[in-house]
Amino acid sequence: MAAIIDAIENEKQRTLMSVIYSAGLRRSEAQNLKLSDIDYTRNLLFIRAGKGKKDRFTLLSQSLTGALKSYINKYKPLHYVFEGEKAGEPYSFASMDKILKRAASKAGILKRVHLHLLRHSFATHILEDGYDTRYLQQLLGHNSIKTTQQYTHLTNESVIKIQSPFDKLMLKSRNNRPPTP
Repeated sequence: MAAIIDAIENEKQRTLMSVIYSAGLRRSEAQNLKLSDIDYTRNLLFIRAGKGKKDRFTLLSQSLTGALKSYINKYKPLHYVFEGEKAGEPYSFASMDKILKRAASKAGILKRVHLHLLRHSFATHILEDGYDTRYLQQLLGHNSIKTTQQYTHLTNESVIKIQSPFDKLMLKSRNNRPPTP
């Protein structure tokens, strides 16, 4: 993710991709995000009528707030956080997709990328950091925990890093144990 975001030089485009990844947004949620949906005080984004017409809150990265404020101050969007060429109109899906594909290519990523990959990466990284699936369910706006659990298979590499509780036991070596009667 760092390589993709670092490959984007345009401030507006970099901020857009950063917000999508850092909050686990669907492309329509990023497209419909309004200036009034940003809560800098609590570091939250309010997602209105996401999939299934549900409202929810998701994360606003603390390390992204400065860049987001700078972007808004520079570009002065009227209604939506990310507007297209026409003031007051939302950014198009096609433009979002082009930004990601160009950045991935520039970063040397050869596999096929799509905007939903940013959401998948967000979910996978949250789970790899050890957060509970139920918290992720809430952030992603899933009705069913089963939908969220699709991401658990993606974190198998992190399972390898789990240390058995047995490894933490301070057992005396076999040589130091008294013989069994």
